[in-house]
Parts: sequence; C-alpha cells; structure tokens
Amino acid sequence: MQNGNTAHIWKLLNTIPDPEIPAISIVELGVIRDVTFSDKSYTILITPTYSGCPAVKTFTDDIKECLKENGVRNFKLKLIYSPAWTTDWMTDKTKEKLRKYGIAPPSNTVRCPQCNSKNVEILSEFGATACKSMCRCSNCLEPFEFFKCI
Repeated sequence: MQNGNTAHIWKLLNTIPDPEIPAISIVELGVIRDVTFSDKSYTILITPTYSGCPAVKTFTDDIKECLKENGVRNFKLKLIYSPAWTTDWMTDKTKEKLRKYGIAPPSNTVRCPQCNSKNVEILSEFGATACKSMCRCSNCLEPFEFFKCI
C-alpha cells in the first residue's frame, strides 16, 4: 500500500485508540499532525500531549503495528514538539466523546460529565494521568476526571 494515498493512512490511524482514553482515537486526540508521502514513503508527524508523555511509546508501537498489519511497510514516524500540542486541537465531537465516557472535556468551566453541574470540587490536580485532574461533583457526588486545558 505504497501508492501515496494519505487519506487511507489517516483512516487507519483513526482506528487506533488513545492508550489512556480508549473512547477516542489518537487522531481525535490531535497528536497526529500530518501524513505526507514522498519518495515512496509515508511520513507521519506526531506531537505528544507533553514532552514526557508516557503514552508516546505505546501509540508509536500501535501505529507501527496497525500500518504493517494493513500492508504499509515504508513509513517513518517523526516526533515534533513545535507547535506544542493543545486541547484546542480536539474537536467538539471529540470532547463530547470524552464526556460520554465520563471525563469532563477541556473547558474554562469544569462540568460534571454525569449531571452537567458546575458545582464541582477538584480533589487533586492530577488524576490517572498528568493531563487530567480528579474531581467530584457536589450535586450527584460522582467522582470524575477533568481533562485539563493545555
């Protein structure tokens, strides 16, 4: 599959779940910045959510496995750090997927993903991952993670 069809590569990459939030793909997360084809090879540009993100190895391994399983052999992955990743790269559709999964999406106002209340308290600045905070809704009393605005 070395015909330069970058749309096909994007489609394959969109099937790879984020290793920390499987409800969204790595494309939806916004870490795949570009896919190009030159000299019979694909180049996939990846911007990690932050420079020390522990998921980088997992999603680069997942990309390699997915492409190879689908007959794409000639490719390279390139990590880029500028511009820095931002939650602004997530679409509203992606943010809604996060909410349905039980994670409050990045926003200037933290809302409970269960009952939509703004009456929440931050229990810890860090949740299961550094990009999320641990919160509790004061209305429905449900704990939840909030994806920080970055």
